Amino acid sequence: MTAKDFLHSILDSLLTHPDLLQIEEKHDELGTLFLVKVDPVDMGTIIGRGGKTIESLRTVIRVFGSKKEERINIRLVEEKPIQ
Repeated sequence: MTAKDFLHSILDSLLTHPDLLQIEEKHDELGTLFLVKVDPVDMGTIIGRGGKTIESLRTVIRVFGSKKEERINIRLVEEKPIQ
């Protein structure tokens, strides 16, 4: 299982609208960065109270990466409403 698949399976179970989940993968000299886009309704669920859910997700994905000797991080991308 890849890190992207692992992250996708975790997020799928948390989201109200898992069909709108988008995960973009970027690689550079620092490691792998997953850019996660979700439905605005699900943003609060992913962040969690005081940011605890997203921090837990980041910890889990870092541990997953360390088992494969990779450095992995997550960034939530917030869609700005068109005005």
